Amino acid sequence: MKTQKIVIIVGVILVIAIVGLLVYLFALSSAYTLNKPYKRPFYIVTEPIVVKKILLPKGTKIIYEKQYFWEKQEQKKPRNEKDIIQISFREGTTINWGGVPITSMVRFYNSEMKGFTVYPDFDTLNKETRFSALWQNCDDGLGITIADEDDWSCNKENILDVESCGVNYQRYFKEDDNQQKYLDDLYHELMLIKDQNL
Repeated sequence: MKTQKIVIIVGVILVIAIVGLLVYLFALSSAYTLNKPYKRPFYIVTEPIVVKKILLPKGTKIIYEKQYFWEKQEQKKPRNEKDIIQISFREGTTINWGGVPITSMVRFYNSEMKGFTVYPDFDTLNKETRFSALWQNCDDGLGITIADEDDWSCNKENILDVESCGVNYQRYFKEDDNQQKYLDDLYHELMLIKDQNL
């Protein structure tokens, strides 16, 4: 009888210890992720690959949302595209988005909004369009809302709106007619770009 009680007590203590260890590890992982936002996991593209329906050149850095404490920061292979928060092209490298050379793309911070911001490099712009001229007026990141989060290309069928251009032009300020008109004009001109793969 005494032996049975001892076994039960030891079993209960072990279960409590295991649960406590799991809670501690989970808390440690969460704290690591929250307190080290600059230490996001990333993958450097070694050969051109298609990600988010965009052909990424070699050297592109893909940054992901979460890093668990047991992971290395640099990943050996690409992770799930749903975890991507940023795509940055190697210094001196751009791709065209809507006919404008861009240096990076960053998913909206607000997870309730589907979209991303594209950052231009107007110094390497070869051909000016009405769209690129309008964009240069704010000379900042262009916020794009989309239907399908798996497509960050300049696919006009997927683009719902131009949400913002930097901090000076925001859809949020609906009472400001000038901001709304500027964003409407940007969206209209973007929809007129002939080659959606630009």
